[in-house]
Amino acid sequence: MLKKNSDDPFIIAEVGQNHQGNFEIAKNYIKVFSSLGADAIKFQIRNNKYLFSKDAYDSLYESENSFGKTYGLHREKLELNYKYLRNLRKECIKHRVKFIITPFDEKSLDFIKKLNVDAIKIASFDLGNLPFIYKITKLNKPIIISIGGGREDQVNASLKVLKKNKNQIIILHCVSEYPCEYNRLGLKNITNLKQKYPKIIIGSSDHFNGTLSGPVAYLMGARVFEKHVTMNRSWVGTDHNFSLEPEGFRKFVRDINRVRHMLEPKPARELGKEKVFKRLGKSLIASKKIFKGEIFNFDNLSGRIFSKQFIQVRDANKVIGKKAKKNFKIGEPIKL
Repeated sequence: MLKKNSDDPFIIAEVGQNHQGNFEIAKNYIKVFSSLGADAIKFQIRNNKYLFSKDAYDSLYESENSFGKTYGLHREKLELNYKYLRNLRKECIKHRVKFIITPFDEKSLDFIKKLNVDAIKIASFDLGNLPFIYKITKLNKPIIISIGGGREDQVNASLKVLKKNKNQIIILHCVSEYPCEYNRLGLKNITNLKQKYPKIIIGSSDHFNGTLSGPVAYLMGARVFEKHVTMNRSWVGTDHNFSLEPEGFRKFVRDINRVRHMLEPKPARELGKEKVFKRLGKSLIASKKIFKGEIFNFDNLSGRIFSKQFIQVRDANKVIGKKAKKNFKIGEPIKL
């Protein structure tokens, strides 16, 4: 899916379940965010009755973000069925973006086997869940894994299983706080991950409600970026308030793509030839009368703007200390 040595960023618009369980809204996410520069659109699926124990499923969920009286009913409202997901896959093909899914349990993993996803994302919750990770490797798809809240031994154990099937692996630095404040992002860890795992692509998955995290993560070495998106931050749901709306996501993509072009210095042959210097650049002049044989120095030279340039003042080092080969009047430009 990605080249290891590419400087091109790969940006994932994480819809998660911000579609509110509505197929038309989910479909619109693909249309909108693919047009804003997303390389992939990602969704989440859960088999809630398998994932949650009965008491957890039936527990009351009294929250302003609730879609049901119990947590199970709340979660069921946010799920998309196989038919919808299959059609979303077609929409991704239509809009030329990759289709990625995070399954949260074995039943959901079985559910997506026929969808031909482009990659599978392992959530931070399943870092170290070796039986589940092993099953995911059997699909022979590129695997993206977030490591929020994980220790190094858990990361290494997960990678050991992932590497057995030679899947392409992408590690995402992540802080599991929703939202994550700017001073909790810990983006320096991306550099640490690049040093520890030099053969693996490193990226960033953040829950920061702004756009600056993307460019900074790129500077730290990230090349894959997962960002939660929403159509409206005021919608009901726990993830909307830290997700980017379309305009924010457009700027997020734009600024990440600009970073690498900001780093290369201007070619030396172009320095001093900028239009502003041609129009407003100063040329060396005699600030006093200078006689033939006299030495050019700090006291007898100055600068002035002419309609055409002579010796630029920034090349004074090439003139000072040399002998004048003719007489110069006050204000006369110095010529080679």
